[in-house]
Amino acid sequence: MKNITFSADEHLIEAARARAQTERTTLNDQFRAWLREYAQHTERLADYDRLMQDLRGKMRVGGKLSRDEMNER
Repeated sequence: MKNITFSADEHLIEAARARAQTERTTLNDQFRAWLREYAQHTERLADYDRLMQDLRGKMRVGGKLSRDEMNER
């Protein structure tokens, strides 16, 4: 694992540490989770596009639902 250094407002860092502590984690763990999500953004978009392509032609949208049909559970 590689170490990096960032600059941020001291008050924001302390507030983020406090929030992480209430969530029973660390600011470092939260940053790693954010970085993983941020880096995989284009991969998730590609997955979505593949799913939509796979579903194309397989689903049909029907007419409007009645009030009773909308309230069915």
